[in-house]
Amino acid sequence: MQTSKRRKMTKTPPLDSRDAIYRLDPNHMLDSVESLDLQILDMWQACERFSVPESYRSAKNIVVSGMGGSALGGRVVKSLYKSELQIPFELIGHYVLPAYVGKDSLVILSSYSGSTEETLASYQDAKNRGAMLAVITAGGKLLELAKQDGVPYVQIVPKHNPSNQPRMAIGYAITGLLAMLTKAGFLNISQQEIDSAVQLLRERKPFLIPESIEQNTAKLLAYAAVDKQIFFVSAEHLEGATHVFNNQLNENAKVISAEYLIPEMNHHFLESISFPKQLRDSTFFLFIQSSLYHPRVNVRVPITRDIVEMSTFPAETIMATGVTRFSQVWEVIQLGAFTNIYLAVLNGIEDPSKIPYVDFLKEKLAEVK
Repeated sequence: MQTSKRRKMTKTPPLDSRDAIYRLDPNHMLDSVESLDLQILDMWQACERFSVPESYRSAKNIVVSGMGGSALGGRVVKSLYKSELQIPFELIGHYVLPAYVGKDSLVILSSYSGSTEETLASYQDAKNRGAMLAVITAGGKLLELAKQDGVPYVQIVPKHNPSNQPRMAIGYAITGLLAMLTKAGFLNISQQEIDSAVQLLRERKPFLIPESIEQNTAKLLAYAAVDKQIFFVSAEHLEGATHVFNNQLNENAKVISAEYLIPEMNHHFLESISFPKQLRDSTFFLFIQSSLYHPRVNVRVPITRDIVEMSTFPAETIMATGVTRFSQVWEVIQLGAFTNIYLAVLNGIEDPSKIPYVDFLKEKLAEVK
């Protein structure tokens, strides 16, 4: 992963010291980030035993139901394989499934905890409509239902996710969904693809860990984003990976951020950057670029950044360097995960694993039946 600008790193002990980070990270979020490669391999191996009924291969549409961190795998798969999947593939983050869902639908329910109320409602909705079901979960009520109803399931055993946070189990979530879709005949992911992606992550990791002081891209991005809202700009196969970056940034660094996609944003968003003027001091644009984008998209990205900078907004571009779309997705996810942990430290977040406002909301919802 390369940045478009190279600056000499100013040594800041909190980011350069693993011990200093651990003092703010008692639940080992950093360790989960560093274990991404192990999550991928662990889940891929575990899924060797997974199988689905032959009838699942005849599904005419696929729906993935999940919320928050548990939906990240679906977002990544949709953007990465939209040109390869031969049937409609949709993500649903709600209690009720679309009207078209029925006996010809494959509905995949994803919930790390197994207790997400929207996903449990979707499970029952899909079951009532006679849809084909499959489950990805670490346990809870969803796993109980899958076992009770004889539904094929992939169980996440998160030995390489010491934080035990759904958003940090991204290697398990994506790989489990990829394996499930491969076993059902909708994708064809090879061991070589998995191994190549893991190798890239292992090559990049030494340049992103706390001990890497000079030209650590994750640290540079964190410094640039301190006390700013972040607007991500990406396209095509990296849209889902960008959303993972965004989601983890919200929950870990407690930062407001948003995603914009090229070419769509070129048709409206650019006219919005004039007001309010004070946003220039509190906004940072991060462009995620790839040589594998459509040629016209690759023309649009630098022009879009030029327009943003003409309006005096700070901006940075990161270039995915993997040779395949598959490897680039993992590359962006890895960089994003390190960046959001470093930004959490710079923001002084004591224990980035905690999500107090989300927990408060759930407590209030539980009071209303």
